[in-house]
Amino acid sequence: MNLQTKLNAAQNSFESWRKTSFSERQILLTKLAAILDNQSETLGTIITKEMNKPIAQSIAEIQKCALMCRYYAAAENVLQHEKVKTEFRISEIHYIPKGVILGVMPWNFPFWQVLRFAVPAILAGNTVVLKHASICFGSGNRIEQLFLEAGFPKGVFQNLEIGHAEVQKVLENPIVRGVSLTGSEKAGAEVAATAGKNIKKSLLELGGSDAFIVLDDADFRNAAESGTKARLQNCGQACNAGKRFIIQKSVEQEFLPIFIDEYKKYVPGNPLDKETLIAGMARPDLADDLEKQYQKALKAGAEIILPLERISPNEFIPGLIKVKEGNPILEEEVFGPLGMVMFAKDDHEALKLANDVKFGLSNSVWTKDEKRQQFFIENLESGTVSVNKSSSSDPRLPFGGAKSSGYGVELSLLALKEFVTVKTIVGN
Repeated sequence: MNLQTKLNAAQNSFESWRKTSFSERQILLTKLAAILDNQSETLGTIITKEMNKPIAQSIAEIQKCALMCRYYAAAENVLQHEKVKTEFRISEIHYIPKGVILGVMPWNFPFWQVLRFAVPAILAGNTVVLKHASICFGSGNRIEQLFLEAGFPKGVFQNLEIGHAEVQKVLENPIVRGVSLTGSEKAGAEVAATAGKNIKKSLLELGGSDAFIVLDDADFRNAAESGTKARLQNCGQACNAGKRFIIQKSVEQEFLPIFIDEYKKYVPGNPLDKETLIAGMARPDLADDLEKQYQKALKAGAEIILPLERISPNEFIPGLIKVKEGNPILEEEVFGPLGMVMFAKDDHEALKLANDVKFGLSNSVWTKDEKRQQFFIENLESGTVSVNKSSSSDPRLPFGGAKSSGYGVELSLLALKEFVTVKTIVGN
């Protein structure tokens, strides 16, 4: 089936799917959730074989997808017509699905990222075509099959096995009415430019350089364990991973040894072993990029706490470096098992260091004092602020970025309104 035929199928499916009731769509999502749960190990194995994620984390990714589907299957219908009290006989707000929406999705969470975008878009009455990362075409095709197994009409979700060069062509096609991209800042800028030129809605979830702030009254053991997992889960290949550990200088000698001990527990192993905490990166070229960033940071004055040791084409013993303001690595997204440590004399300096980057995805602050918590909640420049926990996405809560980390909202009831047209009905 060629590309235009698939787009035509998506449009034809949309004409009937948009008329399907919200509750009927939710019934199918319940079925999809059950399939995901029942096949979590099989589907998790697909992820692990494609991009080396430890199998326990891959299975957890599938289970989280099922949880998200169940959330939307039971969600309030916030797209019902709203009546507004005015002097007119008819005053209503209608939410109309836009049509065929393109998803451009990455390899690091090959099921979660896709379904996080697709499920609310489809529940809102749209149909979806997916451009997945080239190493995850197997995941993309399996997701298409899962929608069919759950009873969704053919054409509601389709995987397109196309390269990056064809994304612009798809987005410029008049059938496609919007795009959601999760990826790099560069990719986001290119897609947003094409969408804007063609007057189409875009949603961007881009990179991050999230701060993980540890103050002098934090629970050090909990912060060290959570911080290590935040940095090294999925081999550090997550946009909202803790990347910059900003530690209050007065507790350096107390906190840092605990953190280092936790960090050393992550030793690369067989990704198909359920006990493995960390495996190799998704591709050797990505490991090359990380190594270049590491060397550049060291040349710019970074100091080694734990060396980043490459032990195979795509595996590293995780590294930690001490970084000061002005190091170029702070303006880059570090996508791999390398953490950066910085020190701040007080809360104000910690805030300055946290905000002093172009990214603003999801910061974390650790303190038991509610006034200090509130100071960071109000002043951190990010889409999410996590307090005494590492950053993570939750189906019940909106997820999105600030600054160069993107715009728009995924998850929560708010996501249902991302790809709809708001129509005003008024008259006598």
